[in-house]
Amino acid sequence: MKYRKLGTTTEKLPAIGLGCMGMNFAYGTTDDKESIATLEKALDLGINFWDTADIYGNGLNESLISKVLVPNRSKVFIATKFGFKMKEGGAAPGNMYVDASPAWMKKAVELSLQRLRTDVIDLYYLHRVDDAVSIEESVGAMAQLVKEGKVRYLGLSEVSAATLRRAHAVHPIAALQSEYSILTRDPEGSVLSAARELGTSLVAFSPLSRGLITNTIPISTMPATDFRSSLPRYQGEHASNNLQLTTQFASIASGKGCTPAQLAIAWVLAQGDDIIPIPGTKKRKYLEENAGAADVVLTTEDLAGIDALVAKYPNVGERYAEGFMRNLVNK
Repeated sequence: MKYRKLGTTTEKLPAIGLGCMGMNFAYGTTDDKESIATLEKALDLGINFWDTADIYGNGLNESLISKVLVPNRSKVFIATKFGFKMKEGGAAPGNMYVDASPAWMKKAVELSLQRLRTDVIDLYYLHRVDDAVSIEESVGAMAQLVKEGKVRYLGLSEVSAATLRRAHAVHPIAALQSEYSILTRDPEGSVLSAARELGTSLVAFSPLSRGLITNTIPISTMPATDFRSSLPRYQGEHASNNLQLTTQFASIASGKGCTPAQLAIAWVLAQGDDIIPIPGTKKRKYLEENAGAADVVLTTEDLAGIDALVAKYPNVGERYAEGFMRNLVNK
């Protein structure tokens, strides 16, 4: 595995990390045995940067990870997040809200430490900005956790360039986590420029566009238990557009001698050495496939060809439903 530096720190992280959310949250059925085997395989592959959050499975994701984290603590760079809370009724967007208050953070970090069964979190993110709490107040409280030794580095998720700068003025922000992929270019421009100006790594979640770019997702038969079934990209005219796009993308991948997943991750890697994609999976076979992306080399012509394909099929659709986009993204 190749490695990349985390922000301005001395930490060397794998060029490809592991998003753990889907192991028991949002993506259909769970298989704890296979998820644990996937985590163990990740260590064998040198993928020791794992990403979770307290909202994933309402804590169950952190507890699951702890089964492999505890006996391998010195080998794993663990990242988790706080900020989302869930009302009764499950993980539907309408049941989730943001609380980034210092009071909740103090409770949330202790709960995460307990579930992970560790005494320190390597990278602690604010999952989303809270309209009721200034970013200075939230990050100031998080900085206290660093002083107390409970957290090593701080991160933010889905924030604007202006918010990132304000936060960084309070305490160095080692990582900014945002959705970034061939189909989701939101961080490009002011956000990525600010991150580079400040020395903040971009941690790219959903580099496979929630599996869409792999050309393997059965859009028309996706079960209701899979939250992607409610996303615009899997519905109506967007689904038709994306089926054509991903079919042709698969042809480009075949020409490169790799899979669509590997090509998509390689595209993210090619956007800069300060970007670390964290494709999510709960199966060893996909983990091994994703790891192979580190060896895919893309030329200027390859990148131009991918951009041309996306431009040919622009009706991709928003990545979240309207309410979720309006309330929770890039504040």
